[in-house]
Amino acid sequence: MVFAVPLRGGGTHEGMMLEGPQGWGEFSPPADCPDVLLGRWLTAATEVGTVGWPDAVRGRVPVAVGIGAVDPGRAQAQVLESGCRTATVEVHGATGEDIDRVAAVRAALGPNGNIRCDARERWDAESAASAIGALDRAAGGLEFVARPCADHEQLRAVRRLVDVPIAVHAAPDLELRGLADIAIVHCGALGGARRALRVAEISGLPCVVTSGEQTSVGAAVGVALAGALPTLPFACELAAGLVLAGDPVAASRSLVPVDGFLPVAPMSPAPQLPAAYKVTDPERIRWWRRRLQSAIAQ
Repeated sequence: MVFAVPLRGGGTHEGMMLEGPQGWGEFSPPADCPDVLLGRWLTAATEVGTVGWPDAVRGRVPVAVGIGAVDPGRAQAQVLESGCRTATVEVHGATGEDIDRVAAVRAALGPNGNIRCDARERWDAESAASAIGALDRAAGGLEFVARPCADHEQLRAVRRLVDVPIAVHAAPDLELRGLADIAIVHCGALGGARRALRVAEISGLPCVVTSGEQTSVGAAVGVALAGALPTLPFACELAAGLVLAGDPVAASRSLVPVDGFLPVAPMSPAPQLPAAYKVTDPERIRWWRRRLQSAIAQ
């Protein structure tokens, strides 16, 4: 079943709901995901319905609210509406807008909340060092900065230049020690909760779990990973209900945090999926079926 749900910031999130003998999963690799990696996303989507998730060591997990490139007033409102005690703030540099947004988030969280920034690999080492210093001051202390640079040598240079911890996405064949202080683990990109758990262990670094743009069905695998990690020092970026303007699960089951936490539990689409979420365009359906066949072929 191909679906499309609206995003709060505009646009839509598309994918396929896949039902297995034991439950439902979501297959929604990003459009730019190379075919050679599609098999990982399919494994993550079918894991819960086949072999199941690893045993949980906690029944709920703390989550962070994601703050995009919005004005300070909207950023402050999003934090207050979420009930979360941690916020991930998208930044482009140390511009006035970025500084004001981070300061507004600090005002909403108060002195005891946690702020981390995500630069989405926009910087080189020099600009990263300058921006991180300014953002750290505006935040009254940053928990970490995610993805400051794309280049590995630049990442190493940033770590020498700043005291704020650096977080980078983990990959099965990437040695993170020396590049980062924190591993970002994403079940879709790593092939499911069990494989992500193994990558997290091998990394030897503290981990933060993320799901990106996924419905509650897809984000549930990230919650399962967070529930199974031996230690969970950071709030996770898994609140699908805060990103989507719609969700294929029943309203009472949507992954919207309560007091900043989410339950560790599988999700399934509502029995009567709203017609607005079902993709009927034959070309889009064929596109997703070709994508699924490519994943199966890996």
